[in-house]
Amino acid sequence: MTEDRLCLHHVPSSRSFRVLWMLAELGMTPEIELYAIPDGSLRTTDFLEKSPAGRVPALEIDGQVIFESGAILEYLAETRPEAALGRAPGQTERVDYLQWMHFAETQASILANLNLQHVFLRDPSTKSPTVLKIEAARLARTLDVIERAVTERDWLLAGGFSAADIMLGFNLYAAPFFVRLDPYPAVRDYIDRIEARPAHAKARLMDGPQAFYSRDFYPWDS
Repeated sequence: MTEDRLCLHHVPSSRSFRVLWMLAELGMTPEIELYAIPDGSLRTTDFLEKSPAGRVPALEIDGQVIFESGAILEYLAETRPEAALGRAPGQTERVDYLQWMHFAETQASILANLNLQHVFLRDPSTKSPTVLKIEAARLARTLDVIERAVTERDWLLAGGFSAADIMLGFNLYAAPFFVRLDPYPAVRDYIDRIEARPAHAKARLMDGPQAFYSRDFYPWDS
C-alpha cells in the first residue's frame, strides 16, 4: 500500500456503498476492488488483514487501512472539514449528529437480520416467521423515527446534509424490501432528495448491480 493510494474494498449494495457515496460527496474517486459474499473472497488471509471480521468496507487511505463504515465516514468528515459533512465537538448539532450516525447501525442490524432470514439462509424452511414478524415491526418503528425527523426539514439535521444522512440513507435502499413505505410520505420524499444528489447518482454508477434481492418485497409471513 502506498501513501497516496485510495482504494475501497467493496461489495455492491452493501454497507461499503456508504463509503463510495461519501467519497463522491467529497469529490474523491477511489480504486475499487470488488468482492462477493458467497465466493469466499472475504475470507482470504489478505482481506482479513484489512478487515478482521471479513466484512466490507475496508478503505485504504492516507497510508492506512480503515474498516467499519461508521468509522470511515467519521474519519473522512473530520479530516476533510471543508466539506462540512461532520459536526465537530462543541458544535450545536454534535450530539444529534452522533446519535443519527449510530442509530443508522441500529437500523442496519435489523436489516441484516431480515437479509439473513429472507435472502441468505440456504434452506428456506429454516426461516422463523416469529423472528421475521418481530424484525419487520422493529424496522417499521425505526422508520417512524425517521418520518418524524424529516417531516419538517430536508435532512436529518437542521443545519443541512451530513454524513449522518449517508449512514442512514443507505439503509433506505433495503428497507422497502421488508416494510411498505406507503405510510411514510416524508421518508419517501427524503429518499427522493437523496437520489437527486449528484454524488449519490455517481456512487450508484460506480457501485455495480445488486445481487441480493430477487423479489420486490419479502413479507414476513411468506
